[in-house]
Amino acid sequence: MKRLFVAAAFLATPAAAQQAAPGPMSLEQAMLLRCSAAFAVVAGEQARGAESARAYPALGERGREFFVRASARLMDERNLSRPQVEAALREEASRFHADAARAPDRARFVDGVMQPCLGVLEASGL
Repeated sequence: MKRLFVAAAFLATPAAAQQAAPGPMSLEQAMLLRCSAAFAVVAGEQARGAESARAYPALGERGREFFVRASARLMDERNLSRPQVEAALREEASRFHADAARAPDRARFVDGVMQPCLGVLEASGL
């Protein structure tokens, strides 16, 4: 009887929940996530006319395309659904905001993230 209950419970669990959680992200995958979040945050600041965001090239189009390609790559490589990638990106953007707010020098913190990400953006050919 217990076996039947366990089998029924397993079958009632959605397939996505039955799969093992993916292992930790590679350094490159974490960079894609971090840069996507940084580009989204800075592009939002640029759209609002924030003075600090003017230090960077316009990220509206190029940043968005990087974001889209990075999201697709993370979905493919990590076998994630769109909602899972969106949640990871929201979490990373929140972490970016929180880290920037705690930094002794916000502009220096943002620049420390943005400079390598801008290099990645240039290397991507976008």
